[in-house]
Amino acid sequence: MEYTRYGFAQACAAFFEMPTSDARGLLPAHLQPLEVQHTRSILAVTAFEFTESMVGKYNEIVLAIIVPPRVEPGHQLPKAAFFPFMVGTTTDSSREHAIARWHLPHYMKAVDIGLAPKDDVMTVTVAEQDKPILEMTVTSHRFAPVRDLYNSFMIDGNDHYKVNIYMEGPHAEHEEEKGTLTLHEHPMTAGLTLPDVSGYAFREQWLKSGLQTFEEMERI
Repeated sequence: MEYTRYGFAQACAAFFEMPTSDARGLLPAHLQPLEVQHTRSILAVTAFEFTESMVGKYNEIVLAIIVPPRVEPGHQLPKAAFFPFMVGTTTDSSREHAIARWHLPHYMKAVDIGLAPKDDVMTVTVAEQDKPILEMTVTSHRFAPVRDLYNSFMIDGNDHYKVNIYMEGPHAEHEEEKGTLTLHEHPMTAGLTLPDVSGYAFREQWLKSGLQTFEEMERI
């Protein structure tokens, strides 16, 4: 099996409640959102500072809906499954690479993505020139080494794909509801009813100096 690896200095993610009606509008028909309670689904916002890749260094922001994972007998249980509906990057080459190789939907211009760790808080800012797109904070907890499996689902026209992704490195996770999210009107946030997305995270994750490994993509 062919593997594709990306080294990162920082990766952080937080999960926020969102309207299920928005989630269904963003998902293809063959996927269903996971609900945390009736009518409330899950928006996952993930930021990366990649230091090693086939296209050099870049930062990335991923907006995704959490969906049920695909459990395979004899394999590690996925920690979560994502349908990314919007990805932004800081370089043209990283965007072209991810579209061609992984069929990921992107905002088609480079954006400014900052990851600024200070003490026990990571601040993520995303903007296009002077126009803000989002601000997120993720807070720290006790770090311990992990190698967690995730599913990612993608579409390209009528073709449906899945890829297994392993995240490994020093990892902190908690549900203390300290992380925050502010979304702004922008093409990257289209499809979200912004006032109805929670401003506080119910789960936060932070990895440092780690590795993201993709297995071969499969058509489903």
